[in-house]
Amino acid sequence: MNVHVSYKLAKTPDLEQEFAQQVEKLKRRLQTYRPDLVHLHAGVTMNSAREGATVSLNLRLPSGQLAAAHSGTIPLAAVKAAFGELVEQLASHQERLRAEHKRVHRRDGRPDPLSMVAFEDTLAAVRLPQITEDDIRAYVESKLWRLARFVDRELRYREANGLRAGLVAREEVVDEVVARALDHGVERPERLALEPWLYRLAMQSVHTLARGNGEHDVNVPLHQNAWKQNVGGSDEPALQFHQPDEAMRAQDNIPDRHTATPEEIAYDEEVMEQIEAALLGSERPDREAFLLYAVEGFTPEEIAAIGDRTPEQVRHSILAAREHLRKAIPMRSQWKNKLLEDTRIA
Repeated sequence: MNVHVSYKLAKTPDLEQEFAQQVEKLKRRLQTYRPDLVHLHAGVTMNSAREGATVSLNLRLPSGQLAAAHSGTIPLAAVKAAFGELVEQLASHQERLRAEHKRVHRRDGRPDPLSMVAFEDTLAAVRLPQITEDDIRAYVESKLWRLARFVDRELRYREANGLRAGLVAREEVVDEVVARALDHGVERPERLALEPWLYRLAMQSVHTLARGNGEHDVNVPLHQNAWKQNVGGSDEPALQFHQPDEAMRAQDNIPDRHTATPEEIAYDEEVMEQIEAALLGSERPDREAFLLYAVEGFTPEEIAAIGDRTPEQVRHSILAAREHLRKAIPMRSQWKNKLLEDTRIA
C-alpha cells in the first residue's frame, strides 16, 4: 500500500507511532487488494487551540474511493477516530462488493449468476492465505511479550475473583496457546486473524487450566530442588558488543526516541493498576472488551471474534466499562478526560 502523510503541525514521535499502528491495522483489511493498487493520503492540520487538530484520510481502491475526517483537541484521539471511521466505511464497501452480484436479475426476474462476478474472483483480488506454522513462529518471536502481558492481566483478574494464587502460571498458559496453535488438528483461520485467534486461545487456555488444576491438590515432591537455577548469570551477551578493554564513548550510544523513559513507564504502570482495580467491580464481558479495545488495540469486530459476541454487544460493553471508570477512578479531571477521549469508540 502506498502511504503519504502530510503534517501541518508539530510532528511528535507519539503521533508518528499512532499513524504507523493505524496504517498497519488498515493493511490487514486490505490484503485482498494488490498493494500497488491501494493509495492512502492523510493530512493533519492544527486549526486553533480551541478547535484542535483535524485529520483527513483518503483511501483509493481499485473498486472505489473512501474518505474520512475527524477533529479533536487531542491529535492522537483524532487520528484514532478518523481511522475508525475509515475502517467502518471499508467494511461496508467490501460487504457491498460481495453482495452486488446477487442484485443483478434477468428480464424474467430470476437471478443471473453469470452476469456479474464477485470481487474475490477478479484479477484485482488476492487470495488470503491460511495461517501457517511459520506465521505462528514469527508472531511468537516478535510479539510474545504482548500475549504474556495479556495473560498476566487475565490471571490477576481471576485471582482477585477467587482463583487460588499460583494455581496457573503465565508460562503454562503461553505454552498451551503455542501448542494448540501448532496442533494440526485445530482449525486455523485466515492469516488476517492471527493475533485475535491467539488471544482467543489464551482466554480458553486460562479457563481450561484453571478448571483442570483446581480438580486436584497440588503436591510438592520432596526430592525436587526448590531453588530456581540461575540461567542469567553470564555476561556473554554484553561482551558481544563491548569488550572489557574497550573504551566506551558518548558518541557510541544511539538514543532510541521511541523508547519510554523510566518515569513514563512507572506512570503507565500506575495508570494500568488503577484501571485494573477499578474494573474489578464491572461485569467480566465489559472489562474484557474495554481492555482488548483500549489497551491491546483490537477493533470491535476483532473483539467480537475473540469472545463469540456481536460487534454491537462489544460496543455496548466498552461504553459500559468507560462509564464505570468515569465513576470509579478518583483522578484529576484533565487526565480522566484524556483517558476517556482516547478510548472513545470510533
